[in-house]
Amino acid sequence: MKIDLTDTNSSKINNGLIHARRAIGTPAVGMVLTLVVVTDEGNAYDALRAAGDASREHPSRILAVIKRHGRSPRERAGSRLDAEIRVGSDAGTGETVLLRLHGELANHAESVVLPLLLPDAPVVVWWPEDPPAHPSEDPLGRLAQRRITDAAAHEDPVGQLGNRAETYSPGDTDLAWTRITPWRSMLAAALDQKHAKIKGAVVEGEAYNPSTELLGMWLADRLGVPVERRVSDGPGLTAVRLSTADGEICLDRADGALAELAVPGQPDRHVALKRRETAELIAEELRRLDPDDIYESAVKFGVDRLSADGGPAGGDVPGATGASAPAKKAAAKKAAPKSDADGEQPK
Repeated sequence: MKIDLTDTNSSKINNGLIHARRAIGTPAVGMVLTLVVVTDEGNAYDALRAAGDASREHPSRILAVIKRHGRSPRERAGSRLDAEIRVGSDAGTGETVLLRLHGELANHAESVVLPLLLPDAPVVVWWPEDPPAHPSEDPLGRLAQRRITDAAAHEDPVGQLGNRAETYSPGDTDLAWTRITPWRSMLAAALDQKHAKIKGAVVEGEAYNPSTELLGMWLADRLGVPVERRVSDGPGLTAVRLSTADGEICLDRADGALAELAVPGQPDRHVALKRRETAELIAEELRRLDPDDIYESAVKFGVDRLSADGGPAGGDVPGATGASAPAKKAAAKKAAPKSDADGEQPK
């Protein structure tokens, strides 16, 4: 069921939600959180589709904030709120409200969102693209327990990791970090099976891939060993190699779906390591609402290391931190605006 409201306000939207629930015969509210999606018209469809799919695991009230400042001085000086309410089969397992903020109202989105938050329920804010420089200081970010950004959607994805470290506040996270959860789990399991001192590591992945950088930072931080970053043809993150006295532990994913795990003294095995959709990433982030201390440690470790190399991504080629000369040369040939294969399925 859909209800369109033109030139409306938060009170009328709340009344519309109640009316819509009664009309479809579900007056009880069984949602566990409010997910605020801050996007634009061009990206709203994909973002809402991902949020709706994630709501099947986490029934949510989804508030899509679409700011339309206007082109002319008159439009920018005016103020109007249009809304579209979706419930039932049009909104996954929860409720969805599209909020189009026109003119000056676009600068005060928090005043519209605040009355629409579910009472006594956590709030998560997600910026699919163009996040604020300091998410926790953003007026919408202040309302949330968790704030989700995506460095891979930025023009300078690796440089964004430095900004994420400088402005980190408990509750911040990034989908570039979420994308490497299966890699971290697989590597931790491999090290549980092979008790050997790690002497060094190599992480391979596409240029302009913040997930590859974050995985290298995590390994360097947790293992206390030098980590070399090599540029590969992708797709996304392709391999991790850990050097030990007994040989090399290698997790290699050449095709973006199936990986091969090689551990010294054990037969090689194939493991599922597919590139996940955005909906799966959002669903994972909604499973925990407490601060992610491991992410904080990894991203802050990376900032110190990147600055020591002379700038984001080693100063030569974005995405080539600590890379060898041949790797940097290969990355230079590939240098272009950020890759759309950021470690997960491109959108």
